[in-house]
Amino acid sequence: MNTANKIASSLLEIKAVKLSVTEPFTWASGWKSPIYCDNRKILSYPEIRKLVCDNFVAQIKKLYPDVQTIAGVATGAIAHGALVAEKLNLPFVYVRSAAKTHGLENLIEGELAANSKVVVIEDLISTGGSSIAAVEALRRANADTLGLLAIFSYEFDMAATNFNSVQCKFNTLSNYSTLLETALECNYIKPDDLIALKKWREAPDKWGS
Repeated sequence: MNTANKIASSLLEIKAVKLSVTEPFTWASGWKSPIYCDNRKILSYPEIRKLVCDNFVAQIKKLYPDVQTIAGVATGAIAHGALVAEKLNLPFVYVRSAAKTHGLENLIEGELAANSKVVVIEDLISTGGSSIAAVEALRRANADTLGLLAIFSYEFDMAATNFNSVQCKFNTLSNYSTLLETALECNYIKPDDLIALKKWREAPDKWGS
């Protein structure tokens, strides 16, 4: 079993990912979805937490050996990013979804050296909007953002388009296609469910309407 399958299997096992075609979830955007992902649950499982951290570290060493700072995207990737930074013995910062309205009104928390080479850690990529907002905030702070790594991606075409539009590289430890393959093999879903789940990814904003 490769890394992507191991992580997909782990997410299903601890119910960090839930699949339900007949009783879909409603996202904050209002979209109806047969999948819900909460990677914060990983933090409660030491073996899976280590699996994710170790694979982030391996990818960073391979893809971005010149990295100087790790940045997490609030709130879901703060802990994961901090664990990676600790493993690499590097400085850590995190990017808020919006600047504080009091005190120093920080958008980026922590000490970010000018021109620092940064790798961004994210827990989940859907459309890529919040991830790209974090990347752009770091760039405005004069960081050299090398790329972004996430635990999981829904593989929406719009996400790839959005990342390309801001010239930001991104990679994920696992993804929706691998999840469905693993879910079917491990009997989390039935073959009939697979058709609906694939259709959702093609048009998530229209599915279930």
